[in-house]
Amino acid sequence: MDLTTLADRILSGERLTEEEGLTLLRVTGRDIWKVADAADRVREARVGNTVTYVRNQNINVTNLCVNRCGFCGFSRKPGDPDAYVHGRETIVEKAREAKGRAVTEICTVSGLHPDFDVESYADIYRWIGEGAPGVHIHASNPMEVAYAARKSGIPTGEALRIMKEAGLSSLCGTAAEILVDDVRKVICPQKISTAEWVRIIREAHGMGIPSTATIMYGHCDSEEDRIRHLSILREIQDETGGFTEFVPLSFIHRETPLFRAGKARAGATGREDLLLFAVSRLYLDNIPHLQSSWVKLGTKLAQLALLSGADDLGGTMFEESISKGAGARDTDYLDPAEMRRMAEDLGRTLRQRTTLYRLV
Repeated sequence: MDLTTLADRILSGERLTEEEGLTLLRVTGRDIWKVADAADRVREARVGNTVTYVRNQNINVTNLCVNRCGFCGFSRKPGDPDAYVHGRETIVEKAREAKGRAVTEICTVSGLHPDFDVESYADIYRWIGEGAPGVHIHASNPMEVAYAARKSGIPTGEALRIMKEAGLSSLCGTAAEILVDDVRKVICPQKISTAEWVRIIREAHGMGIPSTATIMYGHCDSEEDRIRHLSILREIQDETGGFTEFVPLSFIHRETPLFRAGKARAGATGREDLLLFAVSRLYLDNIPHLQSSWVKLGTKLAQLALLSGADDLGGTMFEESISKGAGARDTDYLDPAEMRRMAEDLGRTLRQRTTLYRLV
């Protein structure tokens, strides 16, 4: 493959094949920088030189979970001394705190509580709206939708309707992990299948509920698995146009059962991280924004990802427990002043955005 003309090919409308994407993910040596440069050129042509971020806050409602995913160090079982579930008073107060910090987005990602059904999730959204009127509620994911629907004995489409009416503004594209069932059987055997994840995402998009798209890589997945995952996302976006951004999530291994059992390696290498960003920008020609997660990568590698196709630094967070539970460090808050330093150091401009990528 001629790497020197790669960006020109993409910008002229040529679409990479899976085989070409796989070849790029396997690049080594100095050619890494050629792939990254091509992705950076495509990024500049498509979305310009602005680096964006959102003022957001996580509310982890509960760490009780009926599942026990191998990559998770966050979940707890009933009776564990550090298990918790927040009720209305706490959630309303946390939402008020977020509003006081000028947060425009509140995100909820939690365990699958044994007693939660669709009304439980709807109540949570209503409580957030009570504490922070007008805030964008970016919440739940296809696994939670499937779980809530099953617990309530209703179709997933009906569950999504109830959630939307209660205040859900956009759906988290998490629980995707790797959209290859052979991998899912190892890392999250109790989670929904690839087909069900895809179906629920399509349902949400069809109902006017946009979502993010994610990948969680660097455990026991292969380059073939990663490019297949990207192909599935590209196919969905061709059909629905409902993905707002793509967020690569590098596996945090330190405190996970999967790593401790010897079933996963110690996360992706820096080469793999940069190539995953670059190839995602080149391959996902229909998803405009690519987020560099400082929570997963650390600020230095997150900055380098901005030279490999990424155009967004994610959120301020203010509160984060999922990655921290897996062993990540310094995950709670990133000051926009530091984000500005990261962007300006690259000759780029930092701008605040909304969840749906409108500039503030």
